[in-house]
Amino acid sequence: MSGILVIGEQRRGELRPVSLELLSAGISLRRAGEEVAVAILSDSPDRFVKPLSLSGVDEIVTVKVGAAEFDPDIFESAVGALITKRNPDVVLVAHSVDSFGYAAALATRLGLGFATDVFSVERVDGELVATRGGYGQKVYVEVDFPGRNTVMLAIRGNVFKPPEQAASPRITIFDTPPVQSRATGREFIEMSAGDDVDMTAAEFILTIGRGIGEEAKVAQFRELADAVGATLGCSRPIADAGWLPKSRQVGQSGKTASTCQLYIAMGVSGAIQHLAGMKHVSTIVAVNSDAEASIFSVAKYGIVGDIFEIAEELRKHF
Repeated sequence: MSGILVIGEQRRGELRPVSLELLSAGISLRRAGEEVAVAILSDSPDRFVKPLSLSGVDEIVTVKVGAAEFDPDIFESAVGALITKRNPDVVLVAHSVDSFGYAAALATRLGLGFATDVFSVERVDGELVATRGGYGQKVYVEVDFPGRNTVMLAIRGNVFKPPEQAASPRITIFDTPPVQSRATGREFIEMSAGDDVDMTAAEFILTIGRGIGEEAKVAQFRELADAVGATLGCSRPIADAGWLPKSRQVGQSGKTASTCQLYIAMGVSGAIQHLAGMKHVSTIVAVNSDAEASIFSVAKYGIVGDIFEIAEELRKHF
């Protein structure tokens, strides 16, 4: 067969959200006559059939393996067998800690085209072209794959919007070849990230950029965000300076505001890397003293003025 093969991810019995995002990426690449199949590996794969039964998915492949959780040897063997058996044009995996453990090795072993941290993919004159960041996300790099019959792409999370409408794809069982893993899972230990905010789930975000000038100013915007009921976010310069945790960064190298309805950007210039994190937002309000700032090109409402004065006026109403 040809078409698109998506490799889903699960953790501790829960389907990871990135699996649904991969479905959207795959659906966007489907050509006439091609199908999108999603494979899920687990000791109990049937439990994931319902959450994966979404519009645009033609087939769910359940792969029963001996390990309850991710195992790099088992994944490399099982996914490799799937690719060899089905011969898809494109294989999509998450750009995640799991895929780091097997995808590159598998692509090398099978001679696949391969690119990681992909945030955009399209067909140009029938040929697959993937876009990823380069030089510390300062440039976009377009990657093509001449002479490769199958291409594996590791897709960045929080870029593609998951499909929502339920459907009834056919279910297929794939029997994996036996494999002896070199690792044994002992237990899960939850590690604290130091900041439990989830920017991808925030519906109202107030983001600050380099326009605030100094770290001491962060506190007043944190208070403002709390007062108006927003989640405080930031652009990359703020996170790089350590003024806010990296988990609060919105942008191409940070988080995508996937569910945000209202986004207020204060002192944010609107570099293209930051705008990539706002593409799903329905209403953007920009406040900047520079009338030529790029942020105004995507804003529904714009205020040219001093962000501290605007923040103070806004604070008076709450």
